[in-house]
Amino acid sequence: MMKLTVLGSTGSIGTQTLEVVRERGDISIEALGAGRNIALLEEQIRCFRPRLACVADERAAKQLKVAVADTETKILSGSAGMEELAADPASDTVVAAIVGIAGLASSLAAVKAGKRLALANKETLVAAGDLVRSALTKSGGELIPVDSEHSAVFQCLEAIGTERRRTELKRIILTASGGPFAGKTRAELAEITPEQALRHPNWDMGAKITIDSATLMNKGLEVLEASQLFDTKTEKIDVLVHRQSIVHSMIELTDGAVLAQLGVPDMKLPIQYALTYPDRLPMQGNTLDLATVGTLTFEKPDTSTFRCLALAYEAAEKGHTMPCVLNGANEAAVALFLQKKIRFLEIGELIERTMEAHKPIRNPGLEDILEADCWARETVRHLQQMA
Repeated sequence: MMKLTVLGSTGSIGTQTLEVVRERGDISIEALGAGRNIALLEEQIRCFRPRLACVADERAAKQLKVAVADTETKILSGSAGMEELAADPASDTVVAAIVGIAGLASSLAAVKAGKRLALANKETLVAAGDLVRSALTKSGGELIPVDSEHSAVFQCLEAIGTERRRTELKRIILTASGGPFAGKTRAELAEITPEQALRHPNWDMGAKITIDSATLMNKGLEVLEASQLFDTKTEKIDVLVHRQSIVHSMIELTDGAVLAQLGVPDMKLPIQYALTYPDRLPMQGNTLDLATVGTLTFEKPDTSTFRCLALAYEAAEKGHTMPCVLNGANEAAVALFLQKKIRFLEIGELIERTMEAHKPIRNPGLEDILEADCWARETVRHLQQMA
């Protein structure tokens, strides 16, 4: 029986992971980690009876400890607690679903402990991809992507085999829903509110990722993540807007053949595949009916209107700590937008100005990356206050 730790268990990916666990019945939950939603975490503890649970917010952890005193679950707190969960030898697989740079340290801890890391936290590879890959090599751990796009590429690459990837892969094609504002002009985006930006047409995601989808930054981060996951230069990674969210991504081979992975917009499929790989097992849920879908469309993204995607490619070209700065600036700018302190288009403008002010640090270590992240956030806040 698989022994599983879920970091970010109260978020969108975490709750869907636990739905998969509940449906399967052959996975033991060893540990759960969450931010501050202790009401839901308490429900999960009582349902799955993990040995360990961790709350990032230390005050909330004290409240949870009292609430679940009648259980055998040990409560930990803070980032150190999350790292302890990730490295705990009782589990063999860790789902990393903590949103943002906050998930980096625990993801690294799981990798260093030689576990299978089912990675839904794209920021880990965006900010510190080289460190993660180096740790994987040393520990013999395993990284399986959970994002639907990267899972799709992973599945397509499995079809041609590891030995032929370097010679037969021509390019990776990531698909994007386009978010709620596909086709709009910059003038139309000027007065967009957080409430409007949070209405994604196809996917049910957390607030930060939904805003990233609306700006196309989510796709930019996925380009950077794909580069690290599949050891491919970003100039060989293209993006197409595919509003139906049926084709989750594609690869083109040297002879012109294109392989694609299709499915309904349901994250439980890539979650289960990351857990059970290399096996494909039956699962509950809707199956794809292409006759009902009818038409599949593809368009080039409008990078002049949605600047964040272009900024991601620019960050990849400059390298070193620039992708980390892109990510940190984005997290800070999105938070300001959700607080209604800046306008929608200012998200990209603040990121670009922050990148322009940054001098990349070559061959950064973890401390350099964390410092660059803090600097980017402080710079965004300073620029906003000066406006």
